[in-house]
Formats: sequence, C-alpha cells, structure tokens
Amino acid sequence: MGPMSVLTRNEAQLRAQLLDVDHYAIDLDLTTGDETFDSTTAIRFTARSDGDTFVELKPETLRSATLDGQPLDTATLHDGRLPLTGLTAGPHELRVDTRMRYSHTGEGMHRFTDPTDGETYVYTQLFLDDVQRVYAAFDQPDLKAAFTITVTAPAGWTVLANGITEKTGEREDGATTWRAATTPVISTYLAAVAAGPWHSIRTEHAGLPFAIHCRRSLADHLDADADEILGITRDCFDRYHAKFTEPYPFDSYDQAFVPEFNAGAMENPGLVTFRDEFVYRSAVTDTERQTRAMVIAHEMAHMWFGDLVTLRWWDDIWLNESFAEYMGYQTLTEATRFTDTWTDFAITRKAWGYDADQRPSTHPVAPDPAAVPDTASALLNFDGISYAKGASALRQLVAWLGEKDFLAGINTHFTRHRFANASLADFVDSLAAHTDRDVHAWADTWLRTTGTDTLTPEIHESPDGWTLAVRRDGSRPHRINVAAFDHAPDSTLEPRDVLDLDVPSDEIVSGAGPRPALLVLNDADLTYAKVRLDAHSLDTALRGISTIPDPLTRAVVWNSLRDMVRDGELDPSAYLDTAHTHLPAENDLAIVQGVLGFARTHIADRYVTTADRPAALAVLTSATRALIRRTEGLTADDWKSGQSTERRSAQDAGLRLTAVRTFIDSATQPDTIAAWLADGTVTGGPELDPELRWRILARLSVLGAADETDIAAELDRDPTATGREGAARCRAAMPDAAAKEAAWERMFAHDDLSNYLFSATAQGFWQPEQAELVRPYVARFYPDAVALADRRGPAMAEAAGRYAFPAHAVDPDALRIGQDCLDTAEMIPALRRKLVDQLDDLTRALHIRTTP
Repeated sequence: MGPMSVLTRNEAQLRAQLLDVDHYAIDLDLTTGDETFDSTTAIRFTARSDGDTFVELKPETLRSATLDGQPLDTATLHDGRLPLTGLTAGPHELRVDTRMRYSHTGEGMHRFTDPTDGETYVYTQLFLDDVQRVYAAFDQPDLKAAFTITVTAPAGWTVLANGITEKTGEREDGATTWRAATTPVISTYLAAVAAGPWHSIRTEHAGLPFAIHCRRSLADHLDADADEILGITRDCFDRYHAKFTEPYPFDSYDQAFVPEFNAGAMENPGLVTFRDEFVYRSAVTDTERQTRAMVIAHEMAHMWFGDLVTLRWWDDIWLNESFAEYMGYQTLTEATRFTDTWTDFAITRKAWGYDADQRPSTHPVAPDPAAVPDTASALLNFDGISYAKGASALRQLVAWLGEKDFLAGINTHFTRHRFANASLADFVDSLAAHTDRDVHAWADTWLRTTGTDTLTPEIHESPDGWTLAVRRDGSRPHRINVAAFDHAPDSTLEPRDVLDLDVPSDEIVSGAGPRPALLVLNDADLTYAKVRLDAHSLDTALRGISTIPDPLTRAVVWNSLRDMVRDGELDPSAYLDTAHTHLPAENDLAIVQGVLGFARTHIADRYVTTADRPAALAVLTSATRALIRRTEGLTADDWKSGQSTERRSAQDAGLRLTAVRTFIDSATQPDTIAAWLADGTVTGGPELDPELRWRILARLSVLGAADETDIAAELDRDPTATGREGAARCRAAMPDAAAKEAAWERMFAHDDLSNYLFSATAQGFWQPEQAELVRPYVARFYPDAVALADRRGPAMAEAAGRYAFPAHAVDPDALRIGQDCLDTAEMIPALRRKLVDQLDDLTRALHIRTTP
C-alpha cells in the first residue's frame, strides 16, 4: 500500500469554512471480480466563496471525474487527493467513477471467503480515514451529509446499509440491485455496507425493524443465542430512551457479525458491525457473555454520542468512546441480568487504562488540539486512555456531580447539537448549565492532564483510637469511598464502615477503638487512581482477600496488588501465592479471569526469570486444579450452549472453563492435556469443543508433543476460518527451525495473509520455552516489521506490533536492539506507537526482574 498523505486539522478547518456538503449518491458494483469492485460517487455541495479544495480517494483506477458536467484531468490525482481548483461560490456536483480494490486487512471494503462453504462476504470499515478506499469523499467528520447508497450484488446476496434496503432491479445474470433509504446527515466515516448471503434473524421493536446477521456457516450458533442478543438489544434500547430525551435517530437497527474484523465493533448508524467471534461456537463464560452484551450497549450508545452528535475533529475522540464505554457498563447494570458489570470493568478495563497511562505514549483524555494535528496522529489515540480512563473519569464526574445533573447536561448537549458536531467545550457548557459546580475546572484537571494519581493511606494509632489521612501523589480531586473491615470470629472479613471522602482534604478520619484490620481506599471503584494499602492492610489482604464480601471491593484490592507488582513494590511470587491461596475460593468470574490472565501472561511469561518460570507455571496449574476439583459434578445441561439458566451452574461452569483454559496454557508436561484431547473431554467435563481442542493442540505444539499430521487432522475435523487460524497458530508454535522460518516467511516475506491469519501465526511464533530457538528473529523483527508496515498500512502495523513483537525476550540486548530501531528507523506512526509501548513494557519487566 505504501504511506499515503494524511489530512491535517488545518486543512480540515479551511475546507469546512469553504464547503457545505449536501448529499452523496454512492453506487457500488460488487459483481466485477474477486479483486476489485466499481464505485461511482456523486457529491452535491455548495461553495460559500470562490476557492480551491480537494476530494480524497484511493482507487485502483480513476476512470473519470467531472465537476458540474465538465471533465477533470484524472492525471492530477496524487497521493489520494484530486484537486478541485477554481471553484466558484454556489452549488456544484462532483461525479467520480473508479475501480476500487478489496482489502484483506479489515480496512476499507474487506472481502472474505468462508472456507467452510465457499461463500463470500464483504463489508466496509471506513473509520478513521478509510472512506477513500470505497468512495470519493470530503473525508472529515464535520462535513456531514445525507447518503443514498445503491449496491449491485451477486445473486443470492443480501445487502445491508445504514438505512432500510430494498431490491430495485435484477440483471439477466441474476445480479440484484439494492437501494438503501437515504440517511439523515451523518459523517463520511459512518456510511456502511455489508453484503453477502447472510443468515438473518429479523424482528421489530418500538415500531422499528431490528435484525441480526452472520455468515451462513455460523447460523446454528447465532440461532442458539438470538433470544439473548435481541433481548439485550431491546433492553438497552428501552433504557436509553428512558435516559435520553432525543429518540433513536435512524430508521432501523441491524447488527451484523462480520469476519476478520479488526475492532470489537463499529457504530455505523443503523448497521453496527461486530467481530463474529461474538457468535460463540464453543463454550464461553458468563463474563464473556456480559462482554458481548456490553459491546452491544456500547455501540448503541454511539447512536446518540458519536452518530447524532459527532466530534468536530479527532482530538475529541474521547467524547465518542469514553461516553459509550461508561454508558455501556452502566446501562447493562440498570437494564439487564448483568448487574455487576463494574467489577469486570475494574479488573479488566481499568488495568488497560492504568497501563497505558504510565507509558511514554500517554496523552490526556482530551488532548490539546495541537497534539492531534492530522488523521495519522488521531488514530493513535484509540487506546486505554480514550476508553477506560475516559469512562472512569465520567464515572467520577457522575459521583461528583450527581446522576440527575449529569443526565440533564447530556440531554441538553443532544438537543443543542443534534445532527451536527460538537467539541469538549460544547460538552462542558451543556453540563455547566445544570450545576453550580465548576465543571470547567474539573474538565481541565481531569481531561487535560496525563498520568495516574496514587492514593496512599496514612494511619496513626493511639491509646484513644486511630486516624486516617490520605496522601495523594498527583493533581486531581477525587471523591472516594473508604471501606473498613474487621476480622469476624470465623476469620473472614466483615465490614465495619464505609466513609465518603474528598481528596485532597483537610479532613482527617478518626475512629475509636482498635484500627480496622483492612482499610480500602476507593471502595466501589468510583475514581481513577492507583491505590496503596498500608502495611497492616496489605498483610490482611494477602491472607484474606477472598473473604472480603463484595466482589467490587475485592477487584479494587486485586488491582492494588497488580499495580504493586508492576511498580516493583510486591514480589511477583507473592501475587502468585495469593492467587494460589484465594482463587480456589473466589466466586466472581471476572476476578478469576482477570487474575489468572495477569498471572499467566505478565508474571509467568515476563516478570519472573527464566529459571523461576517453571515454578510459576506449577503454581498456576496447582491453583487451576483446585478450581477444577471445586467445580466437579456439572451436568451436560450446565454446559449446553455455554450457558445455564441456573446462575450458580453458569458460574461454576464458567469457573471450571476458565480454570481448564489456564491449566492447558500453563502445562509443562503433555500427558494430562494429551489424554484429554485423545478422550475428547476434560475428565469430569466439559467435552472438548473446537476452541478447547485447538487450545490443547497449540500447547502440545509448543511442548513438541504434536506434529504436522496432528495439525492437519484437526484442520480436517474443523475446516472453518477459526480452524485455519488455529492451524496457523499451531504450525508457528512448533519447536522446529524449519517451522519457525516458514512462519516468518508467511508473515513478513509475503503479503497474502489476511489480518487474522497474520495475527494467529504471530501468536504462535514466540514462546518463552523456545527462547534459544527464536533468538535470531528478535533482531530480524524490527526491519521486517518496519517494511511490512510501510507496505500494508496501519492495521497490519498494529497487528505486527501487538502480536509479532518478541515480548518474551526480557533482556538488555533485546531492549537495546529495539531502542536502536526507534532511534534510527523511519516508520509509520501506528508501528512507532506500538513499539514505544512494547519497549516500555519490556523496560518495566526488566526492572521487576532485577528488583531485589
């Protein structure tokens, strides 16, 4: 692909001053072959004065372009821009006829052929500036327009778009033309099409057509979960209408589960696209079902915040993502059976935010506009700051402001800016209209700064009682709860008191009698800050964390322990021992998944030395064995569809599944998991579904206990797209020099791997057990990744930086090689950002390993 020009903020402002865009008529022909499609665009717009501008497009071939019927010189197309010179004030029509290329990287118009049945599907992903791969556009978020999309598709296909679609004609060869209802005004990046022989389930709610769609080979799995997915959709839709005064602004609500999708989902108005791993074909935990429900709720929130009211420029991306993240979790809690979503947010999402906020690449939730000068820099801000930290900031804002005033401000914002664009200043003005509190000062302190505050309790005991003061390392005001616990007669922890506290504050909390056994700052997790435990409370937590009654409080304490490990203040082995002692008694699925995930991927793979790694894995297999023993006796009904109607059974099934997965991933000897694979079941259940079979085979491949014959046989058994990814992962994981070289060649010497097959190969390649075998590839990674990113663009750069980076190589030489590359090589911003983050994580891991 090669680097393309990026749109600067200054260019966008000048174009927005010159133009008003009225309407796009887009005509796509998907019947012209496997490599390309035809795209014709007619744009009606008005120039406010005489001037020059340009339109963006990245065609395979630009056949023709006319302005007001007069031909333009197609040779002037350069670097994705077609100049429009000598515009006169008044209305104009631009017509552009192109041949466009399909993508296999999840960008633009992605094309996928299902290996299960040979059926082909295409869908658009036009965020942030990939519109130009599909149609010609004035591609910036504040030039909104109405869209009318017409698509010619092969016989047997269904076409989905932002509005209701209907067939309008049929050719002799059976190809069918579909026309979508004209949209209200939306931003260019939100136009969407998904076409193929979809399996569709249609219904109606609140007078609107609702539907869910997936590829045909997943039909049975979508059917099994349709009631749950549509039920969550209806419940969230109704709850948003109870919260928001503006009604849903579009004519229908389609949710399409699409293959090889890079993000979790995309909020296209009226046609939300999701990665189709959310159509579960294997058993999942109830927390994973909750995650899917949260993504449904998150994307629906975008219909108002992002689609109805859109940012003016990409410096305000947090207005989209933080709001949708906060609303997704909060609305699930209020409207569905998933009533403890904030525990999952605490243990999973906030860790993402805290980690991102401590790297050199951190940025304010709301960056200074000058820090986002162009679209390439904007793309870097889709991270734990814009999602998790921003949502945490909004949660703290609600705690400080009160939900009533917060929602009143939100609704004022919708009313003022509906079908238009808004900025942070506009948002804060809307909130300020409903409170006497200084929201502008709050926004400056919370949204314009970087880094995490740390809150530390300072407890003093005296004959008369005890006092608590909270020391803050940082600059933000916090409203927090402080929970005090005592030892009960049965050695569990029981609550003594919960106090409200503003930090900083001159207020000193005092209490009579002996000090509590455990004091937890930020109980209920209402603010965004690292919290520390005093020495007495730390000892209590390490001994009794599983006896804290409330799961959200336990999550806050586990996060404190996690942060201490990462900051070199708690030995990783102490964290592992605590997990070993307390996870077998833990009932919250999100906590078990989060703690095991951190212990397995961060501690065992990176934070302990090579010599100590077998012991760390042994602790994990021992802990997971205990969980497996605890959850014996589940019946086949408990595993059916991965969900039981009995909450206790669903919980036990989820705990057991999580333990089985981690046991497999941590096995150092092949005997037990090989026996499971041969028997087709874990002893005592569950039976092995495709996910567990591939997981076991991947671990056996790492351990040298599986070969190409085994992988080929499993692929014959599961010839799906997921099966192909599993086989690629296993082949790359084998401890064999030829297998490693072949995997490397597939990733970096050829460009025919799709985004998903590349990622699967990369996930298999680096294994800590094979450090010596793959040592030469550590240095090879950097020039090869730089070249790949230049050729294949940001999505593949992200995949290479995330999955193909040698994260296991925690040693000074690996760090030096990486820093040399950063210092000397030219690379696209997407790869540079990933390498900065990865090398900072590597520096942290080295520090942890060498801290006495």
